[in-house]
Amino acid sequence: MIYSNKYNRNLYGAATLSTQQDFDPRDRKKYSLEETTFRRFLVWSIRNLFHAIMVMKVEGLENFPLDGAVIVAANHNTNFDVFPMQLSLPRPIFFMGKAELFRTPLEPFLRNLGAFPVNRGEKDEWAIRYARKVLAHGQTLGMFPEGTRSKGRGLNVAKTGTARMAIEMNCPIIPMAVVGSDQFFKRFPHRSRVTVKLLPPILPNPHDTPLSLTDRLMFALAAGLPEPMRGVYAEAPKGFGG
Repeated sequence: MIYSNKYNRNLYGAATLSTQQDFDPRDRKKYSLEETTFRRFLVWSIRNLFHAIMVMKVEGLENFPLDGAVIVAANHNTNFDVFPMQLSLPRPIFFMGKAELFRTPLEPFLRNLGAFPVNRGEKDEWAIRYARKVLAHGQTLGMFPEGTRSKGRGLNVAKTGTARMAIEMNCPIIPMAVVGSDQFFKRFPHRSRVTVKLLPPILPNPHDTPLSLTDRLMFALAAGLPEPMRGVYAEAPKGFGG
């Protein structure tokens, strides 16, 4: 399954020029836009580590494109969500991480795992430009539309950033339902059961606004989650077309 992105080249050029004009201290760091040998080794090591604490079931992998720009949009239970997300997919995920994590000893590992920092609570132009670059390179961008962890209590009201990016870059969104990651380490030495469900792609249409596409995404994501985890998206408004 291949999706075209007619805007990639122009948007990538604009992003590069903007980065040169508006220098940001983060530009001093190297954030790889390709899968490196070290990254493959890190993912292999993490896979073996998580095998000791997690039994993972993956559903709907046929919905995930094997190449081309795509956004994976997941519910956000805990800080550990990125691990079952990545371990369930055959392609590397590049994802935003809160800037605070990049001021710890984990910083070089996060960069090599495909993470890049975002300053929360503000419109971070550098992070937005870098996310565009990820998609312009035909890669997979991982996003949490809720913007904050639910800790298994149900979906929160989503922000429109994921939808804005999909509309701007003309790429599909794959909703990803992650169930069970909030139980990591709670049943040790027994392994936690985690289910990752990839739902059918959502394509922006010419009539979509960021809000309408966000609603389509979140109600589709909620439908892939158990009822107690659907939160504010448990029931679609009457007449909602999905």
